Amino acid sequence: MKREKQYPESERKEAVITDARTSQRLYEAYYMRVYSYVMTLAKNKDMSEEITQETFYRAISSDDGYRGDSDELTWLCAIAKNLFYDEMRKRSRRGDEAVPEEIADTQAGPEEQALDKDDSFRIHMVLHSLEEPYKEVFELRCFGELSFRQIGTIFGKTETWARVTYHRARSKIQEKLEKGKGI
Repeated sequence: MKREKQYPESERKEAVITDARTSQRLYEAYYMRVYSYVMTLAKNKDMSEEITQETFYRAISSDDGYRGDSDELTWLCAIAKNLFYDEMRKRSRRGDEAVPEEIADTQAGPEEQALDKDDSFRIHMVLHSLEEPYKEVFELRCFGELSFRQIGTIFGKTETWARVTYHRARSKIQEKLEKGKGI
């Protein structure tokens, strides 16, 4: 029988995972978001599903459990990221390719392309043609290296708004680059 870690009453959080109902709520609330996050790392459907399942298994069966030090999604994504890196290390030790074939074949996102001097000019041309606030949010995130929280504060909006706007900007840039616009 699993023993629940005991915390002093003042530190006890309501979100500590202790029963099936809480576990089910956590899974239903965050599965797709954790899976999407893992897909950005692995870029492989099968690996992402496996790591996401393992993430929830570890979260639910952990002796330490959720302590409430951060947002539940942040906690789950940290577990998922660690599992992804563990998997990459295992593959590397076994002599498998460090990066699965599916990852190597996928096109780099706008941030990675900006590192390539030849593509940098094309990206800046596309970025120049992008409408506000997408243009500024993307620039603040990539070139200013600001957090989403800081970007949200600059615009008087929420961190979530900054994240959504950034990802929409990234999609628009990628789409324009693929169509050859802004060159």
